[in-house]
Amino acid sequence: MIKEINCKNSNFKKKLKIFLEKRRSGKTINTSIVLKIIKDIKKNKLKALIKYEKKFSKNTKIKPSQKEINQSIKNLDPKIKKAIDFAYSRIFKFHSMQRAKNIKYVDQYKNQIEYKHIPIQKVGVYVPANLPSTLLMNVIPAKLAGVKRIVVANPLVNGRLNAAVMYAAKICNVNEVITCGGAQAIGSLAYIQKVNKITGPGNDYVAKAKQLVFGDVGVEGMIAGPSEICILADNKTEINEITTSILGQSEHDENSQSILITKYKDLITKVKKDIKVKLKKLPRKKIISKSLNNHGLLILCQNDNQIIDLINEIAPEHLELNVSNAKKYINKIFNAGSICIGKYSPMAVTDYNAGSNHTLPTLGSAKFSSGLNLSEFYKKISYINLSKKGVEKIGESAIHLANYEGLTAHMLSIKSRMRRK
Repeated sequence: MIKEINCKNSNFKKKLKIFLEKRRSGKTINTSIVLKIIKDIKKNKLKALIKYEKKFSKNTKIKPSQKEINQSIKNLDPKIKKAIDFAYSRIFKFHSMQRAKNIKYVDQYKNQIEYKHIPIQKVGVYVPANLPSTLLMNVIPAKLAGVKRIVVANPLVNGRLNAAVMYAAKICNVNEVITCGGAQAIGSLAYIQKVNKITGPGNDYVAKAKQLVFGDVGVEGMIAGPSEICILADNKTEINEITTSILGQSEHDENSQSILITKYKDLITKVKKDIKVKLKKLPRKKIISKSLNNHGLLILCQNDNQIIDLINEIAPEHLELNVSNAKKYINKIFNAGSICIGKYSPMAVTDYNAGSNHTLPTLGSAKFSSGLNLSEFYKKISYINLSKKGVEKIGESAIHLANYEGLTAHMLSIKSRMRRK
């Protein structure tokens, strides 16, 4: 059911790359329809959006009334409200510490250079069906950054609003909600709501849609696609902790990826057996089985160097260092969206209320990008105010470079501001 790689074999690195590339290439799922959807919505706007919502969700109403939203919230279990409130407070506190500081530099000639963080004006947030946690993770940093307009796209489930998502929107003071999902929701945010940037994780269709609208609007500086976990375990790690993390990640989506790395062969054998036992009792066992069949992997390493090398190659969205001595690995791991350290830090908690963000880089994009943070919701603008003396002092040197580069008009523009020419 779940694939294995033994690093004793000389071609283990090649096997891993083939395994990863199959999923990263996007060839496992046919997303060709996404281009058609995006083009149609860009051209025909609301008419096209309703057409696809009817087709995929049997939904004809894109904007719920405030009365419908309030009625939905009334039916929400008070325990869920309390849990959302608790998550909100922790996420808010942690992300508040990320507020950006502007920079101002003044030299001896009174030339002033400033670097200011300006909030993006309009942001669209995609929230998969029943995930209030995703709304919190995306809207809270946007609000803290000072974004003025936020539009949440959240699909109906069985024709109904999700009460928990609506409650999360309410406590975040979100006034615009559209009830659509998938690629058509991304198209709507880009070409009907006309936001400046879209954030929020989704399946392969959502990820492909965001790729296609990029350029007309911005998207996160990462690929927030189907979820991933990599677990490092040793002979002191409890089997139950390993298997529940693997199963928990795999129940997200058929295209989720779960990888275990260890130096202990017996541990792999025990994990395989325990997965089979636990899987039978889980309500999402069909999704989990497909996920593990296609994207589950158990890796047996020979030494710590192999472990570190493979983790950096995988660049997982989530990494659990569930080993007795995590310190010897931490400073050598450069590619991961988030790292959960020790037996008391299950990745699943970070999905909800640890305080860190759960919108993280997937499909290897942790090699060059970070998880969602306040920086995603700022533009940075440089302000240059040179003095009369200052432009002469630095202008002379700039003229030499302009002449060297053969840009005569540049040189003349600089000279035009100088008294001594």
